[in-house]
Amino acid sequence: MPPRQLPSKFCRFQAPAWSRTYSSAPRVSLAYDLHEPAKPSSNAPGAIIFMHGLFGSKKNNRSISKALARDLGRPVYAVDLRNHGDSPHNPHHDYVSMAADVAGFIDEHKLKNTTLIGHSMGAKTAMTLALKLPEIIHDIVSVDNAPLDAALLSNFGKYIQGMRRIEEAGVTKQAEADHILKDYEESLPIRQFLLGNLYQARDKKTKTFKVPLKVLASALDNLGDFPFKNPGEVRFEKPALFVRGTKSKYIPDEALPIIGQFFPRFELADIDAGHWVISEQPEAFRQVVVEFLKPNE
Repeated sequence: MPPRQLPSKFCRFQAPAWSRTYSSAPRVSLAYDLHEPAKPSSNAPGAIIFMHGLFGSKKNNRSISKALARDLGRPVYAVDLRNHGDSPHNPHHDYVSMAADVAGFIDEHKLKNTTLIGHSMGAKTAMTLALKLPEIIHDIVSVDNAPLDAALLSNFGKYIQGMRRIEEAGVTKQAEADHILKDYEESLPIRQFLLGNLYQARDKKTKTFKVPLKVLASALDNLGDFPFKNPGEVRFEKPALFVRGTKSKYIPDEALPIIGQFFPRFELADIDAGHWVISEQPEAFRQVVVEFLKPNE
């Protein structure tokens, strides 16, 4: 029987329009949605921070964030990482910078015993912060990524080409953009995911992308890398869950020993899905995360 649906409180922070320009500041103040539980747990640790993947945003994780807030009785902050969603743009896009943004978010909101959940790019951001500042993190959930250097899906470069072509075409309708993107991606759900970044400014007649395509294009070669190379020098000794899509190549079996060296208390959960684990199998994902994060009796 599925869990009883309970209403969750919800509040939103969106950076003002002027702040979503380029910032040279070393840390970016992240936009977020806060999903609060209707019945807060009295014995759970602190808040959960949920981080999306490349080309994603906080809105992609709205449903699962509400479900986890409900099931765990914990507030869930779904954030927009730098250069995504409503967060400011910055010419630097790497895991150390993104981890610093999240550390600043934790400090800014005075969060304690924080759980980090991240998918893909968000997963490597979570791992980076956990290894860099383990004292401020309670545990992590890494979704379909591992702490090693690995090439990104080749599709990401194609996506940027298609998105650039859409901007050059000066489209005014979503359908026009989708027609162009078909040349670069056959899957309708993935096209819809990418086109979720499309918007039209009030003073413009054509649509553009919220994400800075030039910055992300230059960052692609480095987004497959992981900033820590030697697990003998740094480890996260607290609980960690690695959720793997069994049809994805991002956590091969040969990666498990290196995960164990960086995260000696890690657990592995396999889900019958590709790289987009959360959208493909939301209920299976919810179950493994709740089982991992539920307080011990």
